[in-house]
Amino acid sequence: MNEAVRLEGVGKRFRAGGRTIEALTRLSFHLERGRLVGLVGPDGAGKTTLMRLLAGLLLPDEGRVTVLGLDTREAAHAVQARVGYMPQRFGLYDDLSVRENLDLYADLYGLEGELRRRRLREILAATELAPFADRFAGRLSGGMRQKLAMGAALLKTPELLLLDEPSVGVDPLSRRELWRLVRRLAGGPATILWSTAYLDEAERCERVLVLQDGRLIADGPPGGLTRELEGRVFRVETGREDRRPLLRLLRRRADVLDVTAAGGALRVVVEAGEGAAHLRGLGGVREITPVTPGLEDAVVALLRRERGGEDGMPTAGKAPADPPRPRQEAPEVVIRIRDLVRTFGSFRAVDGIGFEVRRGEIFGLLGPNGAGKSTTFKMLCGLLPPTSGEALVLGYDLLRAAPAARAHIGYMAQKFSLYADLTPRQNLHFTADAYGLVGARRRRRLAETIAEFGLAEMLDQRSGDLPLGYKQRLSMACALLNEPEILFLDEPTSGVDPLARRAFWARIMALAEAGVTVMVTTHFLDEAEYCDRIAIIERGRLLGVGTPDEIIEAGRRRSPEVTDLEEAFVALLEERRREAA
Repeated sequence: MNEAVRLEGVGKRFRAGGRTIEALTRLSFHLERGRLVGLVGPDGAGKTTLMRLLAGLLLPDEGRVTVLGLDTREAAHAVQARVGYMPQRFGLYDDLSVRENLDLYADLYGLEGELRRRRLREILAATELAPFADRFAGRLSGGMRQKLAMGAALLKTPELLLLDEPSVGVDPLSRRELWRLVRRLAGGPATILWSTAYLDEAERCERVLVLQDGRLIADGPPGGLTRELEGRVFRVETGREDRRPLLRLLRRRADVLDVTAAGGALRVVVEAGEGAAHLRGLGGVREITPVTPGLEDAVVALLRRERGGEDGMPTAGKAPADPPRPRQEAPEVVIRIRDLVRTFGSFRAVDGIGFEVRRGEIFGLLGPNGAGKSTTFKMLCGLLPPTSGEALVLGYDLLRAAPAARAHIGYMAQKFSLYADLTPRQNLHFTADAYGLVGARRRRRLAETIAEFGLAEMLDQRSGDLPLGYKQRLSMACALLNEPEILFLDEPTSGVDPLARRAFWARIMALAEAGVTVMVTTHFLDEAEYCDRIAIIERGRLLGVGTPDEIIEAGRRRSPEVTDLEEAFVALLEERRREAA
């Protein structure tokens, strides 16, 4: 039998917040053995539900799920014994060490003797976690945690490997390492279903499934999905000062399906039959070049058609017509740090960095997992005291007046930091209480925020049960509730689908134009091109500061193959690591 998976008319429903949610509807497809298959779709499309059905952790309400020749209704335990599953949420124990977590999984899998010792050695070596074997899992960086979770799922060499967004929150260099890790440890016979929010990852798969509202809306090899966009994708060269206004203009046009920043220019997808002629007369356009369509172009175009609406974008995170203005005029330089240091025992998480951020600027802080980005953010938000150095936010010295600075700041943490057992409604009201919002202003901000972030349908669900993308919406909504003068966003779009990411950034740019200063970290390096300037740090040290165009140009000097910010970022890190070796 050559099939690893077969679904026949599968439906799955859940009750949440007093209503029934159709997670999957009449879903039918099959997967051949030994294939690498990508699974993509917007938040709430049903990807995690599908993964859990295939792992034998859920049973369908209708239809039949067959995995490795076994009906999951009749043989769920037998399926679980032959399948490796890495859940979206970190499924290991934070208060156990790396070695103890792997030992626990080895016990669960029944590995013994020399086979057990050999697999543990292989996993620790392949994940490069051997030097950290005695470190608590809760103290690992995001990328290291994902490597550990993947290593645990691969201990047994499963026949079917289910990976539910394994690279969420992982830097580009570590994402490439995860791909190599799966290829090396899974082995040729394994069938791999890889759910991802990174469409460049899905493009490496042999076949891609696209889910929307629990339905399969596209299925085929990446090349087949992109074919219909041939001749409709263009690189539009502009000056740096013209790029953002032109992007806003193109986003509002009905004949443009998508526009993003890419490689120091704009990448524009137009409707069928439009061509590029109508783009040439627009202000700021210098040159237009046809480019090969990518999978992200195809999936975004497909989702826009499925969702419809005025501009095809979801409500979530969409910029309001009149963004909030800062409550007071801020100085030109609103963040100034000099020789900033933060130590944890003998470990220097931040090691003498310094830069300035101006009012209304979008400033990106980039670096690999464990570079010190989140620690820097926590210090600048007044949540963590610096060990030494100077840190001024809106003129407040964070060594002495952190509480006063916090009143003017909005902060969205990398990890979901709201109360999982409260509903979104309760979390929003709690945040309003914390910021002292009362009366008419409180009612106005709550109503505006719920509408802008598309939270109405989930207000009374348990926040901890929301899909990852919806958690990100809620977190950003709470961060903006007090109309802050400075907004700190620590990976705000991690795990969020492409359309929602575009909507989030539309709002971020609108806030910056209203005078709000935004500091942001992200592992989507295409997003970082929306920043005015970028600082890159590694191991707590500053490697450089510049505009995205300057960083890309510096990358081209290192390697002529560099075409965009991600490649420039990877080239810089690889060069510095070779120098340090």
